[in-house]
Amino acid sequence: QVQLVESGGGLVQAGGSLRLSCAYSGSIASIKAMGWYRQAPGKERELVSSIVTGDSTTYVDSVKDRFTISRDSAKNTLYLQMNSLKPEDTAAYYCNAKLSGWINGRPADFDYWGRGTQVTVSS
Repeated sequence: QVQLVESGGGLVQAGGSLRLSCAYSGSIASIKAMGWYRQAPGKERELVSSIVTGDSTTYVDSVKDRFTISRDSAKNTLYLQMNSLKPEDTAAYYCNAKLSGWINGRPADFDYWGRGTQVTVSS
């Protein structure tokens, strides 16, 4: 198991910046990928950005060139630097960790979630 605790959300004007942090602990060696998801009211949760072993990253098109995901293994912390924020970025942001494991002798992935941090961008 892993424990995830997000921080860094808040209220910012359009064009501003925020940096989200996710402190993780527990079975760190079993983590195969980490990511940031967001969910706006009335919408489904979407993957914003992810980082996998070897530091390969992905971004949803709407945040490319504005958001940067990174990880500090020494501090066991995942970050999401968000620049040029837009009102449509307003959402609850959740940290996710995918762990590799086994179910009934077969390999399986397990998802762990933080409680989320609210980001509100005013126009």
